Amino acid sequence: MNMMLRSKKPAFSLVELVIVVVIIGVIAAIAVPRISRGAKGAGDSALRGSLAGIRNAVDMYAAEHGGTFPGNNAGVCDELLLTNQLTQKSNASGTVGAGAGFDFGPYLRRAFPPAPVGPQAGKATGVLMDAINSPPAGELAPTAGKGWVYNCITGEVVVNTQTTDANGDRYDQKY
Repeated sequence: MNMMLRSKKPAFSLVELVIVVVIIGVIAAIAVPRISRGAKGAGDSALRGSLAGIRNAVDMYAAEHGGTFPGNNAGVCDELLLTNQLTQKSNASGTVGAGAGFDFGPYLRRAFPPAPVGPQAGKATGVLMDAINSPPAGELAPTAGKGWVYNCITGEVVVNTQTTDANGDRYDQKY
């Protein structure tokens, strides 16, 4: 009798493998949305932190310069002047320089940080200047390459995006 002998090596059955795959699928279905919400919350937190730092710098400059906000060049908003006045020393009239008489600032270590949310997230460091006769900063259409919208007359700063957070609130109007 020449019968084929079955090997008695331990192995998983097809049913056991299917059960394991189903369990992994259920765990993934639960975990992935939670991880996504965590990343979204991180962007919100980074935005709040960046805005707090920028707004504090703008407010401190205005307090030390007689209520005039940085970047205001006789009623005309100037992005280079804004960056220089916030990152370098200045005198009481806002002129940037070094040495005696330049006792104010700097208010930021570097130029504005990259925007943490929206289409310019992580790459946009520029500031879209909001002129006197333009709509309020939160109503401006986003401009590529600019991370922030700043009004040199009112000192208002918002992120340059009309995207929304997890609750459906626009970043440029809520924060």
